[in-house]
Amino acid sequence: MLSLLSKQFYMKIYLLLLSFILIAAGTHAQNKEDSIIFKTLTKQAEAWNKGDLKGFMDTYWHSDSLMFVGKNGVTYGWEATLKQYQKSYPDTASMGHLHFVPVQLKRLSVLYYSLTGKWHLTRTIGDLEGHFTLLLKKVKNRWLIVLDHSS
Repeated sequence: MLSLLSKQFYMKIYLLLLSFILIAAGTHAQNKEDSIIFKTLTKQAEAWNKGDLKGFMDTYWHSDSLMFVGKNGVTYGWEATLKQYQKSYPDTASMGHLHFVPVQLKRLSVLYYSLTGKWHLTRTIGDLEGHFTLLLKKVKNRWLIVLDHSS
C-alpha cells in the first residue's frame, strides 16, 4: 500500500511530466508553423530563381490591400506589386539568383507572424542585397505575405 506521501510524490511527478508534454506539444505546433513559413520562403526563392515572377508572387496575398514598401515608396495591391517587380527585374539577368537568410521569425498571434531577414541577389551584372521585414497572415490555411518592407 502506498503511503500518502508516496501518492503525493507520484502525483507531483505525473503533473510535472504532463506539463512537459503540454509544453512540448505547444512548441511542436509552433515549430510546425515556423517550418511552413520557411518553406514558403524557399518556394518563393525557387520561383524567383526560375525567372517565374508570378510564382514568386504566389506567396503574397492576392488582394488590393497587400502593401509593399521599397526604395520607390509604397505600392498597394498584388497586381501593382507584380508590375513593379516586372519593371525592376525585366529579365533573368537582372533577377539573378536569390538567396534568403532569415534573421528572426516571431509569432505575433494565431493569425500573424513577422519575419525579418536578409536577401541577396547574385547576378552577372552586379550583386544586390538588403534586408526585409514581412508580415505574414494565415489566409484560408496558407501563410501569405500581407506586408513586405524590403530595402
